Amino acid sequence: MVFEFVIYFLAALFEIFGCYSFWMVFKLQKTTLWLLPGFISLILFAYLLTKINLEFAGRAYAVYGGVYIISSLLWLFAIEKQNFNRWDIIGSIVVFAGILIILLGNQKLIKIW
Repeated sequence: MVFEFVIYFLAALFEIFGCYSFWMVFKLQKTTLWLLPGFISLILFAYLLTKINLEFAGRAYAVYGGVYIISSLLWLFAIEKQNFNRWDIIGSIVVFAGILIILLGNQKLIKIW
């Protein structure tokens, strides 16, 4: 399970950096040279998601979506130097609960039904 989260967070890092490179070029008017590492980063992001140990892509992407939200807020804090507000924190807690429900429930660790 720890390995899965490492993969998810690495994928999120690559996706966020890849998308941020486009943000820098098209929103902040930085050099188009930023697009090359952005493309490479997005390819690595997609590749990493194929390494997740879930049977269906949609479920892997659902869990990843939650990890992406949390990772984006960490990016907001670490790279963009913005503090979390209460809604960021509350939302992250709710999202993390959703991640655990999907992951643990589908790995047969929780038997509810």
